[in-house]
Amino acid sequence: MNQIFAADALLPTGWARNVLVAWDGAGRITQVTPDAVTPAGVATAAGPLLPGMPNLHSHAFQRAFAGLTEYRGQAHDSFWSWRNLMYRFAQRTTPESLEAIATWLYIEMLEAGYTSVCEFHYVHHDTDGRPYADDATLSLALLRAAQTAGMGITLLPVLYQTSGFGAKPPRADQARFIRSTDNMLSLLERLTPAAQAQAAVLGLAPHSLRAVPPDSLHAAVQGLAALHPQAPIHIHIAEQTQEVEDCIAWSGQRPVQWLLNHAPVDARWCLVHATHMTADEYAGAARTGAVAGICPTTEANLGDGVFDMPLWLQHGGRWGVGSDSHACVNAAEELLMLEYGQRLARRQRNVLASDAQAEVATAMTLQAVQGGAQAAGRLPPGGTAGIAVGQAADWVVLDAQHLALQGLPAPAMLSAHVFASHRTSAIDSVWVGGQRRVAQGRHALHDAAAAAFVAARSTTVAAA
Repeated sequence: MNQIFAADALLPTGWARNVLVAWDGAGRITQVTPDAVTPAGVATAAGPLLPGMPNLHSHAFQRAFAGLTEYRGQAHDSFWSWRNLMYRFAQRTTPESLEAIATWLYIEMLEAGYTSVCEFHYVHHDTDGRPYADDATLSLALLRAAQTAGMGITLLPVLYQTSGFGAKPPRADQARFIRSTDNMLSLLERLTPAAQAQAAVLGLAPHSLRAVPPDSLHAAVQGLAALHPQAPIHIHIAEQTQEVEDCIAWSGQRPVQWLLNHAPVDARWCLVHATHMTADEYAGAARTGAVAGICPTTEANLGDGVFDMPLWLQHGGRWGVGSDSHACVNAAEELLMLEYGQRLARRQRNVLASDAQAEVATAMTLQAVQGGAQAAGRLPPGGTAGIAVGQAADWVVLDAQHLALQGLPAPAMLSAHVFASHRTSAIDSVWVGGQRRVAQGRHALHDAAAAAFVAARSTTVAAA
């Protein structure tokens, strides 16, 4: 029978004791019963049951690039100098290397407590910028990687057309990214059957306001609505101060201000980073119901700045976390970095605890799961918004015997997992759609996928 019993489980309403969870053959939860009597013959979780964490922002190919830019190449190193190095690496990614890198990355994510991913995919064409014979080649490689790993995926092909505000022509090293709006909509049509076949969600990612002119943004959003009315839309926005300054010079408005005034932003949208906003922009963006996509370890790595989470929450804003450039692949690490960033900025502690949840790790987990599921377009039926009837059977089981957790009550175990362990070492198992993908902290394909990743990275680094 598809059942599991947990002495403690974190449900959307908070912690519950002695919880029996059942699911059907489609991997959807059919029963969640707190205060249940331990049933005979039913597997018992090794520790607290946590909802699986959606990763709402990923550039898979960049995992093989992580760690290779941690040196000063010029007097003032910045996001923009990092981007030049990243482009050089992107020029050498092949379909085979992308699939190997993404397969390993998604296995890493599963072992680190993520159960689904939003793949913000912008390397579309061959190394010379010409389309592959099958224009969907690299997108299909990512879908296969997720299927191999057993990871839920929201695929977000990226619309990228210009190199700066005011429709500046693309740079030569951006040729692999460029698509017309009509071509992007054709790609989405081409990918629809493949996505449906593996229960993947398909959406759209206008890269940024600097990369998609207004007319193209309008046409792409309209075209997506005609194909998939509820499809998620993700956009990089206000990540860097230079981006804000350039947007003002072009339009007289800041990026988020311009977007709210010119696009139909609503609950389908994910505003990735949104780091540099005014108080009015925080209020206006939150009112739309859009999700703020926060990527704390990448934002720290790139020197982006710190998102004002208390202000966002004051306006009822929704949020989730992503690993973005994959300098770190660890769901708990993103939560830790998010809270620590707020502490450093405010010189306070437990900033992101809520009135409903005084335990900061519990509060962050519940909010990030809800926001991540919305951003992924993975809502009921079969959604990923927590351990509840109608949702996907996605969860993480902590190891109650781990030294950092042993002997503690369940909320303290989660706190120790986030703030006092190695943040993957206390994970016992991970389930996606009712299938156990990680057992005793390890994925069945760990060794083979790791070897393929190392080979792909070595070849790509040598070529770049």
